[in-house]
Amino acid sequence: MHVLDLKFIDGRNWELIRPYLYCGERWQGKVPRGFITDFASVPKLLWNVLPPVGPYGPAAVIHDYLYRSASTTRADADWTFREAMGKMGVPWATRQTMYLGVRAFGAPAYHRPSPKPAPFD
Repeated sequence: MHVLDLKFIDGRNWELIRPYLYCGERWQGKVPRGFITDFASVPKLLWNVLPPVGPYGPAAVIHDYLYRSASTTRADADWTFREAMGKMGVPWATRQTMYLGVRAFGAPAYHRPSPKPAPFD
């Protein structure tokens, strides 16, 4: 469940090479091959403490997908993010911090279109 197959496509984004399956309490499904993610959308000022790519990476990919698709409500997407981090062994304080961050500041990103693959791809 925790292994992602990705390729780096530009200075910030990654493309999923294989689908990523997840089965949780509020959402079960797959993030499709070709989905583009920037992992965790943490403000740059906090990257020393919470970098965009970390042990919560797969949960961030799921969260990005749920935010950009019509698969679930924002509340369920955020809950699934926290739940997935727990399944991945992310420490409680990190899970709670990231969950509260998306609840407080995630609304503008909800249903924002996914970035397009790089043209040289």
